[in-house]
Amino acid sequence: MGLLFSQGLTPLGVYAGKYMVRRRGADGRIPFRTLDRGASSSAATAEPTGYPGGPYDTSLLVKYQHHVARHIWFGEERGPKKELKVAGHGLKLTSRVPLALPPQMKSWVSRSGLASLQRTSLNKIDTNLVSAFVERWHLETSSFHMPFGEMSITLDDVACLLHLPIRGIFWSPQDVTEELAVELAVDYLRVSRGQAQSHVRSCRGSYYKLEWLYDIFVHHRAASSWAYATRAYLLMLVGSIIFADKTFTLVEARYLLLFRDLDGCSGYSWGAAALCWIHEYFPTVGKRGENWNPAGNCGLPRAMRWSYRQGVLKVDDLRPILDELTPTDVIWRPFEDHRAWRVFDEICLYRGCLKWGETVVPYLPDRCLRQFGYRQYVPSPPLDCMMATDIDVDWISYHQSVVDVIGSSSVATTPSEVEDGYLEWYYRVSHPRLVPPHRDAPREVPVPVYDAGPSDPDWARVSTLIRRYLRQVNAEEEDPQFSDLFEALHISRSH
Repeated sequence: MGLLFSQGLTPLGVYAGKYMVRRRGADGRIPFRTLDRGASSSAATAEPTGYPGGPYDTSLLVKYQHHVARHIWFGEERGPKKELKVAGHGLKLTSRVPLALPPQMKSWVSRSGLASLQRTSLNKIDTNLVSAFVERWHLETSSFHMPFGEMSITLDDVACLLHLPIRGIFWSPQDVTEELAVELAVDYLRVSRGQAQSHVRSCRGSYYKLEWLYDIFVHHRAASSWAYATRAYLLMLVGSIIFADKTFTLVEARYLLLFRDLDGCSGYSWGAAALCWIHEYFPTVGKRGENWNPAGNCGLPRAMRWSYRQGVLKVDDLRPILDELTPTDVIWRPFEDHRAWRVFDEICLYRGCLKWGETVVPYLPDRCLRQFGYRQYVPSPPLDCMMATDIDVDWISYHQSVVDVIGSSSVATTPSEVEDGYLEWYYRVSHPRLVPPHRDAPREVPVPVYDAGPSDPDWARVSTLIRRYLRQVNAEEEDPQFSDLFEALHISRSH
């Protein structure tokens, strides 16, 4: 890639006919300037600055200075506990969700589009695995930055994993004060004003406790007050899964407004609020139990395929494992055997902003085209959703953005195909690896060269496991004691 440096001088790399000169400052930052042949050095000084390990060009990841990946590269942690605190209510839901709802409630729950949430929450969550992926998430691109390019959670993932509707209007809630939270509870949950006031006061804000909602559901179900029981049940359900927050026990009162009209709440797009997909795309990472094989599925949401298994790897262990992943370790289109129950919807290729309440995020499928079966090209700069004014109009008239996204690409001939120059661009603007090399090794991250690898998922897993072991023992292909393993590796890659 370039010439090694010493005492603060970085390598001299060459990209696309331009020379990059980098010197690291006292804070580890590298001023980045690109010198075209014949260009003056004064013109180059206006270029962005970069960091060891990337990004060398910070025009994409403009917030990288404050990102956890930057601190990890220099041996700094977010705190004494490296894993995040992940909210999950799977165990509680197992006891709170009845085996069967009364027919009067079942009809409303089914029409809401939320029935699948009753069975799609894991009892426990591998917080180390989730944390290791979150460290690679960048807000600017709404994507995970992996060693081989970007990946993201798409609307198609949400539709297949959770069977949530992804079409519909975006919900724009009104502000809810504590007084209004009391009124909503009185009107739509049929609790006394005194009980509602006391409860909201105990929550110290416009919230309801999940346990309180469950008790209301049980009370109204016993009294055959089906509408009130259904509202309490649905609010408990979404507050436990797609609106779970750091309190672990509360849900915002404003979400009760979604269920005022139980016959009309199916018109909202719920898919923009849910995340869950590591197990499907990365079969070699983390531990998980499998409740059933996809071939034996009878139309259940794919999230129900998985069950919790205690992981032994901590965040420290997972970082280098994710660093060494290659495109062949990914099942790029895991839901093709699920299309009998969830047909691919072209709206999943909409490029624009998604809105849920006050939360607005960019949705950029052009950055993860391999997940849709297309060849990945260098994508357009991300959208600035803070400047967006017609999000609802863009969403309704999504078709033109779909044409723009796939019009510049073509169907991939191999699952992980990228256009020439994509990885070179990506390694310039991203921070693709979190673990730095040894201090006596170059701090530059070379652009990898990937072979096609096995197309069969089982052979891909065999290939990954062999390669991981050979890397752990620092095996060389010329070493006779490892010759059989290297032969097995080559065989696995040819399938």
